[in-house]
Amino acid sequence: MSIFEGFLSTSETLAAFSDHNFVGAMLRFEAALARAQAAEGLIPESAAHSIAGSCKVELFDVAKIVRDSGRAGSVAIPLVKSLKEAVGLFNAEAVPYVHFGSTSQDVIDSAMALVTREAVALVEADLVKAAQALLAHAKRHAATPILARTLMQPASVTSFGLKCAGWAAPLVRSRARLADAARRALQLQLGGAVGTLAQMKGQGSAVRQRMAEELGLGDPGATWHTQRDEWVALGCELGLMVGSLGKIAKDIALMGQYEVGELAEPSEPGRGGSSAMPHKRNPVASMVALAAAQRAPQRVAALLAAMPQEHERALGAWQAELGEWPQLLMSAHGSVRALAGALPGLQIDAARMRANIDRLRAELPSEAADEWFDPALAEPAGTIALAQVKALQSQLDTRNTAR
Repeated sequence: MSIFEGFLSTSETLAAFSDHNFVGAMLRFEAALARAQAAEGLIPESAAHSIAGSCKVELFDVAKIVRDSGRAGSVAIPLVKSLKEAVGLFNAEAVPYVHFGSTSQDVIDSAMALVTREAVALVEADLVKAAQALLAHAKRHAATPILARTLMQPASVTSFGLKCAGWAAPLVRSRARLADAARRALQLQLGGAVGTLAQMKGQGSAVRQRMAEELGLGDPGATWHTQRDEWVALGCELGLMVGSLGKIAKDIALMGQYEVGELAEPSEPGRGGSSAMPHKRNPVASMVALAAAQRAPQRVAALLAAMPQEHERALGAWQAELGEWPQLLMSAHGSVRALAGALPGLQIDAARMRANIDRLRAELPSEAADEWFDPALAEPAGTIALAQVKALQSQLDTRNTAR
């Protein structure tokens, strides 16, 4: 992975989509396929045992499989070839049953669902941390006066607590939508060459059900080779979440400017320094979230653009989707991890917030100052903030209980 991806993502998500982990997920599919087919009497038990026993990623030259995929047109083709060679070393009679009745897209889509499940779990955990941190700030600063700004100019007085609740609300909604979208999207793919599972002689549905249960994926009840709606819907939800995180990051960056000085990201050795100016404290968490918000829309657009796919299997569009998907998850987790790490320790300068109000009041006619910039206006805003905190916390708790 590019050196520039590392600091915009996380080590966990980079590992989830690593060559080694993805090939391992493909092998889990092949092992589950063999076991399910043996259970339904489609292949010999001895063959299934040999195949499953060979599906250990450490036995394979992952780098060679990846290199060969360029010429083959699919990473599944050199993988299956290598798997057949490995199985043949111990049980030549089992080789014809490797990948039996399946196709390249089956193993790749299913493996992508498996590694995506890992990444989505990481995203969700950090999303909860970020939302909880914001709700804590909202409660603590429910009535802390701060300038409300519209069109980048002072407009009136609100409370910092209400601002935090407004930041948290889209994250709480994103968490709920993301969980629902993931449940629908993380499905097993098994259709064979054209989606009919014809080689499985009427046992295809039973095989798919067994595999889904073993792998912990949903059973879609049918093939979705060129039906990408649920899958892309998950990508769209990730894009929405990244946009909401980007909004928070932009506000924090603006409020953290020296001339404003109302907020600062946590300070610690090695964080936010400058290579040339020792006095600087760069808002690096906001930077990562804003970078993700710049990149994610193009990834989501690419997923949407790839949806018109030819007939039963796509030429080019599905392959383009595969290239975009990991990048979207890497940006998404990088964004939420950055803010989940920074928000709990956000440095809030309530005195500076009040001073900015007072300075503006001193420059305005008393009528305007009293009508629009009275610090007491934070009190009703605080009441709204506390009501929102209660409702949002209830939604988070309900989701936790449901899990």
